[in-house]
Amino acid sequence: MLYIGVDLGTSAVKLLLMDETGKIHNIVSKEYPLYFVHPGWSEQKPEDWYAQTLAGIEELISNCKKGDIAGISFGGQMHGLVALDAKDNVIRPAILWNDGRTGKETDYLNQVIGKEKLSEYTANIAFAGFTAPKILWMKEQEPENFVRIAKIMLPKDYLAYRLSGVHCTDYSDASGMLLLDVKNKCWSKEMMEICGVSEEQLPKLYESYEVVGTLQPDIAGKLGLSSDVKIIAGAGDNAAAAVGTGTVGDGMCNISLGTSGTIFISSKTFGVDKNNALHSFAHADGYYHLMGCMLSAASCNRWWMEQILKTTEYVKEQENIVKLGENKVFYLPYLMGERSPHNDPKARATFTGMTMDTTREEMTQAVLEGVTFGLRDSLEVARSLGIKIERTKICGGGAKSMLWKKIIANVMNLTVDVIESEEGPGYGGAILAAVGCGEFSSVEEAAGKLVKIIDTIEPEPKLVEKYEERYQKFRRIYPTMKELFHTLAENK
Repeated sequence: MLYIGVDLGTSAVKLLLMDETGKIHNIVSKEYPLYFVHPGWSEQKPEDWYAQTLAGIEELISNCKKGDIAGISFGGQMHGLVALDAKDNVIRPAILWNDGRTGKETDYLNQVIGKEKLSEYTANIAFAGFTAPKILWMKEQEPENFVRIAKIMLPKDYLAYRLSGVHCTDYSDASGMLLLDVKNKCWSKEMMEICGVSEEQLPKLYESYEVVGTLQPDIAGKLGLSSDVKIIAGAGDNAAAAVGTGTVGDGMCNISLGTSGTIFISSKTFGVDKNNALHSFAHADGYYHLMGCMLSAASCNRWWMEQILKTTEYVKEQENIVKLGENKVFYLPYLMGERSPHNDPKARATFTGMTMDTTREEMTQAVLEGVTFGLRDSLEVARSLGIKIERTKICGGGAKSMLWKKIIANVMNLTVDVIESEEGPGYGGAILAAVGCGEFSSVEEAAGKLVKIIDTIEPEPKLVEKYEERYQKFRRIYPTMKELFHTLAENK
């Protein structure tokens, strides 16, 4: 049988066709616009996601036996607010995960409601990108739209709804809304009251591998598929990527270098770090995970390469970088503010330490290192909880760089396992579809059979020592700059 995984990203939707052995038969990518209406704002049109997904599926299955397609599932960008009216029409463009407009609402939740209460209700505190602050923003700034809301959805769930007709979400994605009682896996009555929404306005909750419905007949007819094709709930992009890299069960780690960057630690038991520096979310395998999330990761490198250097020759720009652990230039990777562990939407990116003899290569190296140092900040929080991590999987566009993988292994002092498929969320989505269709009895069984390690990068003791010194200097930059960032934001 064949399974479709849909990875709804920030710049494009990537669709993947996988069989029951884990073999990938086809991959299709379709781009759509991203709108920056005001500085710090980030929006997209859900209708664009759906149109490009449908076009992508049509192309994806054009050369396969359509009768073999059994299920479709998803990995998707998290936290985005999709508001539908009583007729299921989109009320306004979706406010995305990397949108920074909700500073006032985030402060209200953290300072007035209080971090302790939020953690008690949801296992997390408020971050500017989360959905609940967006709802509060819409309530205050667009009251005429707020009163029209009949359903609140997340990005990938809008696709699942359009394909199945069911208003659904899964526990992993819902965990990032600040509306879910993560520990007890139910909507938080307290948070609904705070946000002024009812349970009827929220989608039905499912495990990521559960079937929510089947393909709507009119869509099935258009695509040449059976209306018996199952639609499986899917997961937030990071949980789906973790499934796609085999980061399921207890004590496993995955680093994702996508538009955003994450460090993801799976656990069979629920847990919260006392400062809420890491997110405590449900996992797509039915259990839990801790996650640190940077808002800008591979997107930092893309910005540097394409916007500043005006090139797409990524490999060429990295081939002369050889002085690892010795770079005197530091890069603070906060192009869109930062989430973990600083929770500061006013933080900004900086280069520090340039001199007249600073080279192009050193600047490029600083970008790769800065993102890695930022991810290590979250790793250090996990280590402070007594969690012992010795190795990690890796995925995302940045994972294609051998140099970046080597930097990660040595900055973090972790063994880095490279898997056969670097398709992260899309592959995870396809695996969830296979589980939902009964191909495997559990997500753990599926990941154990389908995910294959093809390369391993070991840290080098001397390089680890050099990077330890560089990291200790890096971690002093943000605290030194924080007050200035906030002053500059006030004078905009």
